[in-house]
Amino acid sequence: MLENNLFPEFPLSEWEATKETLHRYIQIVGKLNLAGMPRKNHWWYITIKVNSRGLSSGSIPYKDFSFDIQFDLTHHNLDIHTSKGESRTFSLKEGLSVSEFYTKLMEHLNALGIYLEIKDEPYDLQDKIPFSECTVHRTYDSKKAHQFWQTLLQVDMVFKEFGGRSYSKTSPVQIYWHHLDIAVTRFSGRKAPVMPNANRADRDAYSHEVISFGFWFGDKDVRNPAFYSYTFPSPEGLENEPLQPEEAKWIDANGSPMAFLDYNDLRIKDDPKKCLLDFLESAYQAGARLAGWDIDELKVSDI
Repeated sequence: MLENNLFPEFPLSEWEATKETLHRYIQIVGKLNLAGMPRKNHWWYITIKVNSRGLSSGSIPYKDFSFDIQFDLTHHNLDIHTSKGESRTFSLKEGLSVSEFYTKLMEHLNALGIYLEIKDEPYDLQDKIPFSECTVHRTYDSKKAHQFWQTLLQVDMVFKEFGGRSYSKTSPVQIYWHHLDIAVTRFSGRKAPVMPNANRADRDAYSHEVISFGFWFGDKDVRNPAFYSYTFPSPEGLENEPLQPEEAKWIDANGSPMAFLDYNDLRIKDDPKKCLLDFLESAYQAGARLAGWDIDELKVSDI
């Protein structure tokens, strides 16, 4: 089969240095969301959104006005706009270290009268170099950054369509910046048992029964981009349920089954969008049926 240009080949090995730099840029903006946004359930207030120019913080309230931060991944700028009509921008380019990005962003925010403090270090990454001191990560391949966004855009659109097929409480489609994955989550409405040894973040994220669906670009352990889904709490026998397409499989994720579809298996399909929707639906049906969700009641019928 021919490769479909909606999901072109995108091996991690070809842009890993750019990913490490861009991931830290995004974490800095995500931490500003954490510092400025009012709390919302399940950490939805800290996330980054995909839009038609790149990635956005969304509108962040500050005193009597608001502001947003936009990664423009077509023109490769970092743009800041306020509700007072003021703006600042700087270029995203090869050689822009994480330290320079952090310093420029904070200086521009201060010039706009915005003073927010964040914890000056990456979260759950391979090094703990403070953002303000990090000159190691300075690779920015604009073509790869653009392809990163274009891939997220395609996934975002499919996830939004899938999310609209259920009457259950459903999260926005959003990027969680700690692992740089894009996800959408459905809820049964029932409280979940407390996760053993859960930290504060997990207690909030998994306070209620969920089936979550996501995509990430790979990491040091999984070298290909991939789609996934998991059910919490994980019902017994989940790993024996059928998945679509035939290339999808169950893998072990910290002792629980996770539905897994390699991006490379999806991108060569004749209709990758349908294939992805089939994967999401099959993972949902498997988890929801075994967990006792009212599937028929939650289904949105065709109008």
